[in-house]
Amino acid sequence: MYRNLDLTALRSFITVAETGGVTKAAAQLHLTQSAVSMQLKRLEEALGQPLLARDGRGVRMTLHGEQLLGYGRRMLALNDEVWSRMNDQAFEGEVVFGVPSDIVYPHVPGILQRFAQEFPRVKVQLISSFTSRLKQMLHAGEVDVILTTESGLEKDGEIIERAPLIWVGAPDGNVWQEIPLRLAFEKNCIFRAAAQAALSKSGLDWEIAVESNSTRTIEASVSADLAIHASLAGATSPYMEAVNHNGALPELPMFNINMYVSHGKQRDMAQALADYVRAAYGVNVAQAAE
Repeated sequence: MYRNLDLTALRSFITVAETGGVTKAAAQLHLTQSAVSMQLKRLEEALGQPLLARDGRGVRMTLHGEQLLGYGRRMLALNDEVWSRMNDQAFEGEVVFGVPSDIVYPHVPGILQRFAQEFPRVKVQLISSFTSRLKQMLHAGEVDVILTTESGLEKDGEIIERAPLIWVGAPDGNVWQEIPLRLAFEKNCIFRAAAQAALSKSGLDWEIAVESNSTRTIEASVSADLAIHASLAGATSPYMEAVNHNGALPELPMFNINMYVSHGKQRDMAQALADYVRAAYGVNVAQAAE
């Protein structure tokens, strides 16, 4: 036969154990002392074990009480989490987050996870595309928050991070030493023109060895040491690493990671998500709001 613990009585027991007395627990729970004492008595009777012992200094837990305390805390934490998730009406709906594929790592997975934990009733749709396309979608009201990779900053944008572009290749690869230098880029990648211009200015011969609309194709080709690529420092795919060229390849320019937030109907949720982006990149949220 199944028997259920009284969670209200369990909460009273845990509060008494944590505050050290019935009087303090009653005040914290907004109950009378007699109500708390009655709940404790019911809990002891239900379990058939003494949970608290009274002495001149107040109350102390018995061995059974100490054992129950750990279980009880976990039960109430789960109860409170369920209640919060089922009844939280502060945010509800969907927010669309657009990010270029080459800056998904390292921060975006953590941003999505923390936002989902805080706002479980909000669905976050992640869209990965090029900066130009994401801006078009923002202006059309199709996304709520976007990150972009740009050399400058447009109106209503916010610089989240500024980082240099670096050459990346296969771990322990050597294709970067070949002439002409073999490059792998997506057709619309904003870093492509910057890399080509730097190579041409330095007098190094190069060729596009791999061209694709797929980020995965570029990653696979580079990780197989078929070509090299360029990405922002700190945002390199796990399948590639910075090329240790010791000055054999030209330095690449700095780029911004910018954020743009929609002012549409989901603006409150969008601003909440934007705060998580700022926190992940180490931007002072209070200063950003000024």
